[in-house]
Amino acid sequence: MNEEDAERVDALFHALADRTRRDILRRVLAGEHSVSALAANYEMSFAAVQKHVAVLERAGLLTKRRSGREQLASGDVEAVRSVTAMLAGLEQIWRGRITRIDALLEADLSPEE
Repeated sequence: MNEEDAERVDALFHALADRTRRDILRRVLAGEHSVSALAANYEMSFAAVQKHVAVLERAGLLTKRRSGREQLASGDVEAVRSVTAMLAGLEQIWRGRITRIDALLEADLSPEE
């Protein structure tokens, strides 16, 4: 993995590490929302919600567009799929390791011929 890819992965997992950002992502994946409508769902300042949205946007998990005075946010399904693919790849690595450990343990426990 090159440095650029590693930074993208770091940004994705940093964005997903926060409960509020995961909730915002769930909302915008279900449909486009204005940032002000998103902010109404949380007991924090509008500026704090804007910062969460900015982290998600930098990670590529959502996009914003202007419509008049509103900023509308929508989720990027392909970015979420890329996270899923990364996690599946990690799972395969660990499953392979567990399989090898099981085989070693079985070999150690089987009676010698």
